[in-house]
Amino acid sequence: MQLEPRAQTLLKALVERYIADGQPVGSRALSKISGLDVSPATIRNIMADLEEMGYVSSPHTSAGRIPTPRGYRLFVDTLLTVQHLDEHAMESHQMRLPLQQPQKLIANAAQMLSSLSQFAGVVQSPRRESVFQQIEFLRLSEKRILLVIVDPRGDVQNRLLLTDADYTPTQLIQSANYLNQNFAGLTFDEVRRRLSGELRQLSDDMGRLMAVAVETGSAAMAEGDDMVISGERNLLSVSDLSSNMSSLRQMFDMFEQKTGLMQLLDVSSKAGGVQIFIGGESKLVPMDEMSVVTAPYEVNGRIVGTLGVIGPTRMAYERVIPIVDITAKLLSNALSHS
Repeated sequence: MQLEPRAQTLLKALVERYIADGQPVGSRALSKISGLDVSPATIRNIMADLEEMGYVSSPHTSAGRIPTPRGYRLFVDTLLTVQHLDEHAMESHQMRLPLQQPQKLIANAAQMLSSLSQFAGVVQSPRRESVFQQIEFLRLSEKRILLVIVDPRGDVQNRLLLTDADYTPTQLIQSANYLNQNFAGLTFDEVRRRLSGELRQLSDDMGRLMAVAVETGSAAMAEGDDMVISGERNLLSVSDLSSNMSSLRQMFDMFEQKTGLMQLLDVSSKAGGVQIFIGGESKLVPMDEMSVVTAPYEVNGRIVGTLGVIGPTRMAYERVIPIVDITAKLLSNALSHS
């Protein structure tokens, strides 16, 4: 529903004041801060309309009003004026992400998000492509083989295979050569499809070894998805999130379980650009009082993960949005050149 200009002005003023001090905002205060040349009675009528439309609500203990999740959503989508960081600030932030190992970059980005926002920073580790560049089999003992998988970036995964047969070193070399010569550069799913038709031409033992290697390799590459969270303790000082034991339990369950947070980051990466998930309207956010601001990051032009800030619904979005956006750009640049 499109609000008329005066209602938009009052809602914007109310949300900004509430974010600043956390207290319900009354009509008299709105009359002073909104800049509108209207009577207090007109302001009260407009606020009553906003409440009826679900953009604000009245706590029982106060005559003032506070924004609802719907009010926050309208505010961030259409009324918010995002701050722009100048070049000096950009250079200062870039110094926090010097070229280094990818996992160190991820940890530093999470810490940067936390320190700049004073909330919690989260960075989803880059998703691995389920592609192998080279495979080796190393015989450890009878019926125990080490599977070595090298991906296109040179990262190595090792997995122990327990086999029914005792393979000779020659058989292991032949199996590895067959996989490398015919399937290197493909995903394990593609290898599985192509290999299924060729196994009949191989000996039973060799075919079983390759089938096990493909299944184990596929599982190993899928294990890489994780996240780094920094600054969770900052949220303990946010009264909106830590006001009671139930809220605290919900918050730390989210950090401990990670499943819901990973799902939210996955959804964000598919949307592109900065996304704002507001508690109370987004089923992906476990608490009404919590919001998550996210942005995807890239390596060489391909989206590989998502980062963001976790904080209260009553956060300074105009400041947090550019922090998230710029950190995503800086991390993309650092990872693409690391």
